[in-house]
Amino acid sequence: MALFTRPPHDLPALLARLDPEAALVARHLWLIDFFDWLRGDQVAPDASVARIRLFLDALDATPGLLARAQAWWQALMVSVDTTTLLADYGFASRSAFMSELAERVRLKLLPSTPETLDAAVLFPLVLDSGFDAEWIAAIDEALMLRLLALLHTGPAARSSSSSSSAPSNTQTSLLTVWQSSVLQAIIFCTSQVRATGFSPELRLRMSADKLEREPFHTLSNDCDAVRDAYLAHVESGALAGGSADAQLQAALQQFRERLEHCRQAAASVYTHLEDHGISVNLVFRLRQLRERVLRIRVLLDCLTSANPSASTARLLGQLVVVGQERRSLRALVASNSSLLAAKVAERSSETGERYITRTTAEYNDMVAKAAGGGALTSLTTWFKFMLMGAALAPFWDGFWSSIIYAVSFIAIGLMHWTLATKQPAMTAPAMAAKLKDLSTPDALDGFVDEVTHLVRSQVAAVLGNVLVVVPAVVLISGLLLVLSGKPMIDAKEAVNVLHKLTLLGPTLLFAAFTGVLLFASSIIAGWVENWFVLHRLKSAMRYNPRITAVLGPARAARWALFLRNNISGLASNISLGFLLGLIPAFADFFGLGLQVRHVTLSAGQLAAACASLGWDVLQTSAFWWCVASIPLIGALNLSVSFYLAFRLALQAHNVTGVDRARIRTAIWQRWRRAPLSFFRPTQQA
Repeated sequence: MALFTRPPHDLPALLARLDPEAALVARHLWLIDFFDWLRGDQVAPDASVARIRLFLDALDATPGLLARAQAWWQALMVSVDTTTLLADYGFASRSAFMSELAERVRLKLLPSTPETLDAAVLFPLVLDSGFDAEWIAAIDEALMLRLLALLHTGPAARSSSSSSSAPSNTQTSLLTVWQSSVLQAIIFCTSQVRATGFSPELRLRMSADKLEREPFHTLSNDCDAVRDAYLAHVESGALAGGSADAQLQAALQQFRERLEHCRQAAASVYTHLEDHGISVNLVFRLRQLRERVLRIRVLLDCLTSANPSASTARLLGQLVVVGQERRSLRALVASNSSLLAAKVAERSSETGERYITRTTAEYNDMVAKAAGGGALTSLTTWFKFMLMGAALAPFWDGFWSSIIYAVSFIAIGLMHWTLATKQPAMTAPAMAAKLKDLSTPDALDGFVDEVTHLVRSQVAAVLGNVLVVVPAVVLISGLLLVLSGKPMIDAKEAVNVLHKLTLLGPTLLFAAFTGVLLFASSIIAGWVENWFVLHRLKSAMRYNPRITAVLGPARAARWALFLRNNISGLASNISLGFLLGLIPAFADFFGLGLQVRHVTLSAGQLAAACASLGWDVLQTSAFWWCVASIPLIGALNLSVSFYLAFRLALQAHNVTGVDRARIRTAIWQRWRRAPLSFFRPTQQA
């Protein structure tokens, strides 16, 4: 029981517990406590560096303590396998993105034990804070040399856990435990790089001219040449003076050049991904390969650089950083999905350009298309109220509502009409791309011009939708009253509509939430289009023998072209329909009470309520509170979806350092000088 007692972390107590003969877990617990003492309050790295000096001074001042510390370190190095730490720490143990995601969840939820022979398991228990990288970087060269003198372990027998992977050469008996571990780590990393480079997922996508050099074929041979040259140096003692002979220099140069060729070959895959779609798994494997190449370079510096102590400190700092990232779910998703986000933003940008009107003719065309979308939405409103009259269970009501919405949105898209709230998530990436260079006054003026064009386009689309859906719904309700004797909805349901749409309730919150759903549908659309391109489904539909046997070559070609041109729109419309229909149903199941407020649908519902209640409703305050909510619903639908898409596009396009105050000032000046330009085309347009 005394073995697991954790006394206070003061230096005298720590030195008293320093026992090279202690059990393995006791030594590891002492190491954890020692680094806790080094970190202190984790405020100033210099304070931790001062504690290292204090520790070394205490070893020098106490007879026999230095020898005990060196024996303790020797026992630690012999008992644990450091090659996995140097070669594999921070890298994924699996090659698939989702498998690595599951592994990181496991690391977050399940604790690890210090009772281990694997240094890669012990390391995050010892150096578990990002602050560790700061104080390691603050260690000066003189102090590092004192530490290396303390930690130097000459030739020693390896533990059974690592002896199986040691180089089978008699010269290795002259290596220290550290040198042997670093050398083995280089060999292990090289084998991983070579295996990844030969994987068909990457090899078939690499540039042909890069593969002509066959960079991965002889990588292992170049690594072996470095190993043999280094062992020869150790045997001859040439490294004692800190220099390397021509043989080692030539081997190192050849190996580094081969690594660079491997990196360039892997980087050529990105061009293929840009042209033929992006896979998160491929990006994940490419990043792993690149990081292993960088790890090999650092390990080589630890062995052969003129200042190996600095290289070793840099390596330890990097291991701390990658250890923090290794446990981060956010870092994994962000680093490996950035290219996918960029491709989604790029495809949305191409689509969004069509929704920005710059001339009077384009503006009038937008109004006409929006009017068509509003007219079709009036039928959507009617079908939605018919479904509500069926009094289905919440899930089925949400499901069939989703079908109605999706079919309506698809019809609007196929008719080349416009639904206003779908525009912002598409136009935002196009606007973000224009922020890459605002260094000249003309560029800023051009961006402000685009802002006015965008706002004007959105206003035109919303007005076209709303000003048509209202009379269209009233007309349908009047026809139903004449033909069947009943309006679209009864008076009770009409009062309920007024209660739901009033500005005095949570309408604005639901409108903002709907903006989030609009943004989500645009992301789904971009992802589906990228997936379609990545798997070459257009070519498959056009040339696959089974498909052409059923459809015929000509029809298969037409369908393939149709889907390639419309897959994004179909995915966006279907996903938006199901998000608007099913999210409220699931929210009610969990008691959240979330609902959706779409400006065009809400305007249609309000029109149906007015047609049912008659002219007297115009004299009620409830009606006017609902009227006041319609423009605000539209504003929140547009602004929230645009903001989220714009932020994603800025990150995807790597747009930084934007002077927002300068942009706001320029937009405000345009508003003061020509406010009507935000609502209708100027004479010049």
